[in-house]
Amino acid sequence: MIANLLLGLRLAVGGGRMSGQALLRLAMTAVGIGLVVAVLLPAASVSSVVDAREDRAAATAESTQPKPGVDPLYVVKWSAIQGNHFVDLRSVAAGGPHAPVPPGLNAVPKPGELIVSPELARLLAGPDGASLRARMPAAPAGTIAKPGLVDAGEITAWYGTTVEDAKSSPDVRTIYGYGGGQPPRLAVATSLLIAVLPVVVALLLPLLIFVTTASRMGAAQRDQRLAALRLLGVDARQIRWVAAGESLLGATIGLVLGVALFLAVRPTLGSLGLFGYRVFGEDFVPPWPLAVLVLVLVPALAVGAALFGLRRTIVEPLGVVRQAKPVRRRMWWRWVITGLGVLLIGTAYATEPGHGSDSVLIALTVGSVFLLVGVTVLLPWIVEGIAGRLRGGSPAWQLAVRRLQLDSGTPSRVVSGLVVVVAGSILLQVVLNSLLAAEATEANTDPSWPGAAHVSVIADEATAAEAQQRVSSVAGLTRVGTIRSVSAVSGDQWTGMEVGSCAALAMRAQLTSCVDGSVFAIGDTRVPTGPVRLTTSSSVSGGPMWTAPADVVRVPATSAARGLEDTLLVTEGAVAGLPQPTGLPRVYVTGQGTPAAVADLVAAAVSNLTWHVVVDTDERPSAPAGVLATIRAVLLTASLFVLAVAALSLLMLAVEQITERRRALAALAASGVPLSVLARSSFAQTALPVLIGVVLAVLSGTGLTLPILRAADIPLKLDVGLIASMAGAAVAAVFMVTACTIPLLRQVTKVESLRAE
Repeated sequence: MIANLLLGLRLAVGGGRMSGQALLRLAMTAVGIGLVVAVLLPAASVSSVVDAREDRAAATAESTQPKPGVDPLYVVKWSAIQGNHFVDLRSVAAGGPHAPVPPGLNAVPKPGELIVSPELARLLAGPDGASLRARMPAAPAGTIAKPGLVDAGEITAWYGTTVEDAKSSPDVRTIYGYGGGQPPRLAVATSLLIAVLPVVVALLLPLLIFVTTASRMGAAQRDQRLAALRLLGVDARQIRWVAAGESLLGATIGLVLGVALFLAVRPTLGSLGLFGYRVFGEDFVPPWPLAVLVLVLVPALAVGAALFGLRRTIVEPLGVVRQAKPVRRRMWWRWVITGLGVLLIGTAYATEPGHGSDSVLIALTVGSVFLLVGVTVLLPWIVEGIAGRLRGGSPAWQLAVRRLQLDSGTPSRVVSGLVVVVAGSILLQVVLNSLLAAEATEANTDPSWPGAAHVSVIADEATAAEAQQRVSSVAGLTRVGTIRSVSAVSGDQWTGMEVGSCAALAMRAQLTSCVDGSVFAIGDTRVPTGPVRLTTSSSVSGGPMWTAPADVVRVPATSAARGLEDTLLVTEGAVAGLPQPTGLPRVYVTGQGTPAAVADLVAAAVSNLTWHVVVDTDERPSAPAGVLATIRAVLLTASLFVLAVAALSLLMLAVEQITERRRALAALAASGVPLSVLARSSFAQTALPVLIGVVLAVLSGTGLTLPILRAADIPLKLDVGLIASMAGAAVAAVFMVTACTIPLLRQVTKVESLRAE
């Protein structure tokens, strides 16, 4: 057996007239195997990535149980928000020399010292880091090491403070150690499976088809070599080992290439944060059982494809005989796969729109995968059925149709790679466009008065006066107003109230006329008709009673700031004489420039007050569009790459078919058939399965989006341009394949090709 394998390895790169094509087949097989290995190894490393993340999460878990000989560590958690960046900050103070050190730090930060995560350091040093720097209490003095980070993309920081300052917070936590707990399980939203699994299928299927196509390339020349070996006395069983050895060399080179490609791209995997998660690239280490499984099964695929191609081939000493009568296709398993996909996807219609459970989402995901696979296995049967019913036409068309009637399985299997790419791309892009459209519609329907004050400052009791003084002294502000938020409670009915002067309330809504004592109702806010109790907490006891005046003025929601629905704007005169509920005032400011620029000015003025002051803006962040644009670009790039791989498979198939039929093509040319007719025949032979596949891909890709969007209660938003471009790219691949094969077609149709050796 070993000798036969070694003979096959030698023949794979042996000399002779066809050594160039043999080397091309070797290169194609190696590239295909390498790409498959490079995709499967990161997938096999997912468990290692999750385990490493859970271990770090367990190591950063806080322990609040006092320990002998350990001084307490006082921690106050707070946050800073800038646009789409949410910075998780912790003010920390050591209660003694033996206080625990947070993971990832060399020592407890000193008062005024800021230690930031690598991602936060990158953002602060970036071209747009000025706004974020304005919200930091100090300049960074160091970075957090990996043991202190659960995710690679964490935007977090530790800030040193005094023990007295930390203890003054009602939210202070006393920590006596870190780690030692059970690792928490990573909770990944099941809705992400809808995007992840179809992507894996859309990536792998064309690559696997590419590998099998490359493994069968040069089959005619291989058969001649095997027949010569039979003439030398090699039996039929040994012939199969020799054929396996020929494919094994390309598979081995592909393994080395795939592992090298995986090691090269692994550092960049940590920079991908498509779904809100970032991981460390070095955590992508597949467990050795899965690694061995990948490294064994993928080469076995190439060897198995070569042996599978010999299943209907009888290698004899004087030549090769192929069984002419094709075996009737077994359809039951094809319909089972497709039927399971349709049945699982149909579960979306068993529930109300927008009320799908996790089980429904999982069923949609698995059903999408089954249906994508079902489309690929049904395509050969559909092409065979259509080609068998075609009659008449031009000579080129008749030659192409006749060839498909004799053997439509191989072209259809190769075209199925294109089908998966187009269907998967349409599925993901239509879902993405629908999400964008729904988000834009929601943003447009959310009322917001452009003249409102979008920036506010809220401080605790200890620093409220200082915060208001600092805000009032900021240069560039045009208006500053203080408003207190209370609630009017009557039974189980709660109504929000904002109390302030007319000048302050005018920063919240467009008031046509306002005098001290006026009350304004925003939109359809219910105005209490009887006495209500004013309170600032969930407890309704202890607050004063108040009755709304009869002449409450209605203000349209479109003339008020965002979020003021079901709110009353009350001037101070309307509640004069009542003991006001205790509560923290909120200072609203307006100034020159955008709300983001005003927020930067205010945040810089109060940044060193840390958790005592919060600067907020009611503007919606704009980064999700950028994140979705990144996802779209990555998906489109991956789709085009796999589409190119599928087109290369088509090219290899066309070259192989022309090489196998070179004598028949030369005979046709010698009989007077023009080269243009043969070229059009080659084009039609490839174009017909592609056109059928594209139609099937568009229907299946678009149809898959309907139940998915229904489960999410999102209206369908078709991107006709994308669908047309993906379908056009598939058709363009046929033209490119035909153009690339014309030189070979011209060469094999020469009269010299009819000579026999």
